Amino acid sequence: MPNAWDAGSARMLSAAGFLALGTTSAGIAYALGRPDGCGRVSREEMMDAVHLIAGAVSIPVSADLESGLADDAQGVATTIRLARDAGVVGANIEDATGDSSKPFLYDLPEAADRIRAAVEAGGPDFTLTARSDACMLGGSEALSEAVQRCAAYFEAGASCVFVPGLRGAGDIARLVRESPGPVSVVMGLSGSPMTQTELRHLGVRRVSTGGSLARAALGMVQRAAIKMMTEGSFDYAAGQIPDAELCQLFASSDDQVRHRIAVHHHL
Repeated sequence: MPNAWDAGSARMLSAAGFLALGTTSAGIAYALGRPDGCGRVSREEMMDAVHLIAGAVSIPVSADLESGLADDAQGVATTIRLARDAGVVGANIEDATGDSSKPFLYDLPEAADRIRAAVEAGGPDFTLTARSDACMLGGSEALSEAVQRCAAYFEAGASCVFVPGLRGAGDIARLVRESPGPVSVVMGLSGSPMTQTELRHLGVRRVSTGGSLARAALGMVQRAAIKMMTEGSFDYAAGQIPDAELCQLFASSDDQVRHRIAVHHHL
């Protein structure tokens, strides 16, 4: 489930044949010229971006909604209802407060209440992913804290859990083993070279890419800009997609593009 940051990137990923997409709050913030982080993008701005992404493709989309874009459980529920109205079939809610004046993580009872409110607002056909940032804190007990929190979030009704900051196969295997439900992981980060096959063998049920695709695209822009300024070189153009090809892709419906690619692969 790769993560798109605008309608164009969503169409490109859907055309490649993925069965579902996520949005990336980091990528959406970057596209607005802002840093990643809770509160950097308003709820209204986030919903506008989510609506454009979900409306651009015919496959299911799950929204990255940070810590719910709200201070309390009732506000989180409102965010989920708005996300459903924007066209998504799922969302992730994290337990980091995003507020430097508060503890890094919400207390577990409050964090679980926020997940419960999101689940109730989403309804039975909504896939609610509970994200715990416990491992982002580091320390010898971080994974144990994450496991405890994930169990509580499943009890609150979460469909699956997601823990960034895991330190390799051993951590992933333990989280899968000790979680009472499906585990999602994020790949595309520095130092995470595992393949889909390896992750599947560990029991991982879903893989996302977070903001890594957006960062990679911006990395290309930065490298090209530096070479234009320092060398007068425009060799970045060798990797571009021809205008006619992009225009054809974007002029076709999402289903038409996916059908053409499926037929090509079959042949």
